[in-house]
Amino acid sequence: MFTGIVEERGRIVDVVHLPDEAARVRIRGAKVTADARLGDSIAVNGVCLTVSGLDGEVFDADVMRETLVRSSLADIAVDGEVNLERAVTPSTRLGGHLMQGHVDGTGVIIDRQPTQHWEVVRIGLPAKLSRYVVEKGSIAVDGVSLTVVETGHDEQGDWFSVSLIPTTLAETTLGLRSAGASVNLEVDVLAKYVERALAYGAPVTPPADNPAPVGEESR
Repeated sequence: MFTGIVEERGRIVDVVHLPDEAARVRIRGAKVTADARLGDSIAVNGVCLTVSGLDGEVFDADVMRETLVRSSLADIAVDGEVNLERAVTPSTRLGGHLMQGHVDGTGVIIDRQPTQHWEVVRIGLPAKLSRYVVEKGSIAVDGVSLTVVETGHDEQGDWFSVSLIPTTLAETTLGLRSAGASVNLEVDVLAKYVERALAYGAPVTPPADNPAPVGEESR
């Protein structure tokens, strides 16, 4: 699990294309490798990857075809920058929102509107994801936990907007993305669980030999 609080911007050292449309990436990140071990999870632009190799401040990760198809990692190149975050621990502060690092799809930056103290960014998203995005709800964009400001629909399709504060602009790759750039999106997993539960339409009733806990009314 992750919280969407990016720890540093890493740099792509190498990309090796493998059989079956997979790839192996090498990424430099001093903070995330400080205590990294083989098998650890690190979010790269919001995608949970497993550390398969370590060499000082550089770690290796294998990326399977499904990840390349579903995310923007297919577009990364040597010297490109990516957002990095280590997996949370029981003592980690939950500064953003709970994220799995399982990207649901990609969006496209439509436009950016700078203001005196922040920047409003509008992002187009697939219709299949828009039902999970609500005003003042949470969404991860390239691994950054953000609050949705507004949602809408126009002739180009569904979109949402977020406000980026100076810290986010300076310390994540979102400050570098221009209109037309592809970004990874992970919607709030709670919304998907709620949708799944409601699809069945019937409440869960405890069996007779397993009564409801004391203080709770059986339904």
